[in-house]
Amino acid sequence: MIAIRDKIAASKRKGLWVGGTLPLGYHMKDEKIAVIEDEAERVRLIYRRYLELDGVNALARDLRERNIRTKSRLLATGATRGGILFGRGSLFYLLRNCFYIGEVKYKDEILPGEQPAIMDRALFDAVQQKLTDQWTTRSTSRNASDHLLSGLLFDDAGHRMVPTHSTKSGVRYRYYVSLPHLHGESKTASVGSVSRIPATEIEDVIIKSLHAQKKNPSSKATQIGDRKILQDSIARIDVHEDHLAIRLSSAGDETSDPNDDRLLSIPWQKPPSRRSREILLPHGIPRNEVRPTRIERRARLVSAIARGRRWLDEIVSGSVTDVQQIARRQKCSARQVNMTLSLAFLAPDLVRAAVEGRLPRGIGVERLRDAPAEWSQQFEALGLNPR
Repeated sequence: MIAIRDKIAASKRKGLWVGGTLPLGYHMKDEKIAVIEDEAERVRLIYRRYLELDGVNALARDLRERNIRTKSRLLATGATRGGILFGRGSLFYLLRNCFYIGEVKYKDEILPGEQPAIMDRALFDAVQQKLTDQWTTRSTSRNASDHLLSGLLFDDAGHRMVPTHSTKSGVRYRYYVSLPHLHGESKTASVGSVSRIPATEIEDVIIKSLHAQKKNPSSKATQIGDRKILQDSIARIDVHEDHLAIRLSSAGDETSDPNDDRLLSIPWQKPPSRRSREILLPHGIPRNEVRPTRIERRARLVSAIARGRRWLDEIVSGSVTDVQQIARRQKCSARQVNMTLSLAFLAPDLVRAAVEGRLPRGIGVERLRDAPAEWSQQFEALGLNPR
């Protein structure tokens, strides 16, 4: 066993292929690694699109719309493996794979391989740099977004407000939530007047208040990114409906008497939920009866609008000759392409409302397809009051 392992290691160090599944773009031919040109072009397209788009999530959506899939393999049993839509994991693996520039990785070494390269090193290096930059930014942002006031916040009924978050469309939203509300006991327990507050908004208010309270600008409380310093400066924060009561810490001075001058009262109000206030209202329907479109329907609509705009750009730029070419590529009917293209001509206010989730429930892709050309008539056809 040891001898076999050593032989495999020696072969890998020589850049020889010792078996396994070849990545997209390659296959074995006459016992040598050969390029599958259409798959190689698919790989290069994925690399180029990653540089053109915001990140891996946007790339996954783009490839899904283009129906670009992973490598498909036929097993000896006749079953097929692969040929599925790309996910984040498979995209990260593909984008980091030095196999495409004629190299192989063995443990921590990068060695010349026997396979032909299918892309320029400049393209590969540009993708590696962007991946590294985005990962660094993501890690820094996540570290900077730690809940700074964890353990300090209480609602005005005395319940602790604990950190939590939600993720919508890939965006992470942070909150502080009172325990009864978090545990679903809002209707049975005695709760405070404020049950949930956006984390960033209240953290900014507290930090600015501490800056104003400290006479010495070089004071340690001005280091606003340090959670420990905030924890040392503040003993407790009570969240009321119209103000925040901040009890300052004695900062290690056991002789200090915590009287009123160590209690800051800051005028404050929880920002109202803008979502319900800004929903486009249908004619003759009261606001309290209108509900926003569901998240999954909104995502489907926004994706369809983006697809329609991209197809229109392809037609205008001449990269495709006609609707039939798009239909063949997408494996759908020309009518479906035309319906999707019509979404590219929606009024900007309608598109903005769709992206922000302000369209009323019931207005989705089907209602917005083939809308009137004039923007004002689009609102009339939908029965909506334009804002």
